[in-house]
Order: sequence, then structure tokens, then C-alpha cells
Amino acid sequence: MQNVTLTAEDIRIRRAETPQPRDRDFAEALGVSEAALVAAYCGMGVTRIAPHPDVVMGAAQELGEVMALTRNASCVHEKIGVYDHYHPGQHAAMILTDDIDLRIFPSHWQHAFLVERESEAGKRQSIQVFDAAGDAVHKIILRDGSNRERFTQLTRTLAVDNQSPEETFAHRQPTEPAKIAEDKIDILRKEWRRMTDTHQFLRLVSKLKMNRLGAYRAAGLPFARKLTPDATDALLTKLQSSGTEVMLFVGNRGCIQIHTGALHTLKPMGPWQNVMDPRFNLHLRRDKVAEVWAVDKPTQRGTATSVEAFDAYGALIFQVFGVPKEGRDSRPAFRVIVENLQEVAA
Repeated sequence: MQNVTLTAEDIRIRRAETPQPRDRDFAEALGVSEAALVAAYCGMGVTRIAPHPDVVMGAAQELGEVMALTRNASCVHEKIGVYDHYHPGQHAAMILTDDIDLRIFPSHWQHAFLVERESEAGKRQSIQVFDAAGDAVHKIILRDGSNRERFTQLTRTLAVDNQSPEETFAHRQPTEPAKIAEDKIDILRKEWRRMTDTHQFLRLVSKLKMNRLGAYRAAGLPFARKLTPDATDALLTKLQSSGTEVMLFVGNRGCIQIHTGALHTLKPMGPWQNVMDPRFNLHLRRDKVAEVWAVDKPTQRGTATSVEAFDAYGALIFQVFGVPKEGRDSRPAFRVIVENLQEVAA
């Protein structure tokens, strides 16, 4: 919960005293949102802009090659590429390129800033988007080859009238725990068999007054198989050694970011398992993984198999699917890997 007694000046003073921690970690320790920490520097290298995806993605498409970052409390997903092929929408929007592949939910884009800071490595520039509670939704981080001149121009052309370093944020909405409607489990299984597209799943469980994790627990075999928490490590290791291509999803309420391809370099460090490839990085807190499911959903193109990890509160950490694209269909190889992951004893 945010400490409302801290002013923007208080936050800046505390930050000057402890500059080392990352923004998210420092803000959490201080009892404020990450967005409150960023906003505290408005007029001092930080420029508030309209948070709508049309504005943010319009700017992103002018910056050349950048890094896209989407995270949740347990996992960070980083992709290098160029923003392009933006598809706006009132309830959902998309960026669709081979490198940067995003699903955007505009209602959660509530605060946005252009951020410029000096560091030991030089000037760091980024666009940072936050939800109503001040939690990070999506970040766009400039690199050596990015269009930095255009970024500087955007600080003038996109600045909104309100540049106050003081801001009020909503309370963070708790994660919905697994929800099961015991009287509708037979209907769930019956309708699950009738699905023709994976996107029908969430509409189905919502109609039945359940949610994703609740539906997996309720349906059980042959639809969903509960795996041991360390299955995530086994999965990533097998994907790395086999070169099997996958689609790896990481998201939060406001944005989902997708990597499509193989995983080449794993570097575990403490509680973290890291994918450290030239244009894709993943940072997973293995100790946050509480529940893992192997899930089969019928589609017109055959069964879509996924591995999905959840934290102790029931929040989705990541999903992994075999690549279904024509000419590079890795679903059969992925399915074999999943079949051999260790399941929880009945």
C-alpha cells in the first residue's frame, strides 16, 4: 500500500540517499508505487504524457530499434526490435512484428512518462507506462542505435499540461484466487471438448463463473495435468537443449508480450532462471512458481498444448506454447517435451 504521507520531495531525498536499488525494488521498500517514484521527477528529466496506447505506440514507432519490456511480479520479458504494425482498438490493441509482439489492454494504461536519466553508462531514455495503482505495464527502452533526437523532440510535442511531480494512485487490486463453480464442472468439460480456438477458453470459463486456474483444477485430466513447480526449469532446459521453437507469453493486466523462437542460452543465478539471448531475455523467479499446469485445448488445427505457471496468489506468471505457424510447426516436438515433465502425484 502506498504511503500517502511521502511527498515527491520526500521521495527524491530518500532516493538520493539510496540510489543503488532498481526503481521497482526501491519503491516497494519505500512503500510507494513505482509510478510515484518516476512522477516525483517530473520537470527533472521526466515528462508526463497521455497514457493512451495510440499516443505511446505512435511515439514508439518513431524511435527505431529499442527494447520492449513487459513484466509481472515474478517474471520479466525483454525483446529487442522495432515497433511497427500497430492495430488500435477500444478494448484491445496490438503490435505485430517478428520481434515485438504485444497484446495491449488500453483500460489499464493510466499513467505514462518519457524518462531521461544520466547513469555511469551514459544517458538512459525510456517510455514508461503504469496502471491505476502505479504498477508498471510496459516500458520502451532506447538503445545505442535508437533515434534519440526524436525522443528529445517528443518530450516537447507530447508533454501534457499537468507536469506536477505529485500524483495520486489507486490501491492495487488483489489477484483473484482460483475460482470454481462446482455445479458447472460437467458443463466445463463438455464445452471444453467443443472448443475450436484457444481464444474461446476465457469466454467459456467466465460464462461458467470460473477463472483460468480454477478451470484447470476443476477439469483435471485429460484437459489439464498438474506438474511439479520445478517443471518450469525442466521445460526451459529441454527447450534450450533441443532447439524447439515456442511462443512464450509474459504479461500483466495491461500488456502481454510474446517471444517466438528457440531459447539458446540459460543462465541460472540464485532464485532466478535467465534466458540471455542476443535479442531476447527472460528473468524468472523460480521461487515464486507455486503451481504449474500442462493444458490441452482443441482447435481447428489440432490440439494446442501449453505449460502455464502461477504464483501462490493464483496470478499467471507465464505461458509456453509450441509454434503453430505453417512451415515451422513445432507443436509435435513441444508436446513430447511436455508429456515427459514430472506431474504432481495424485
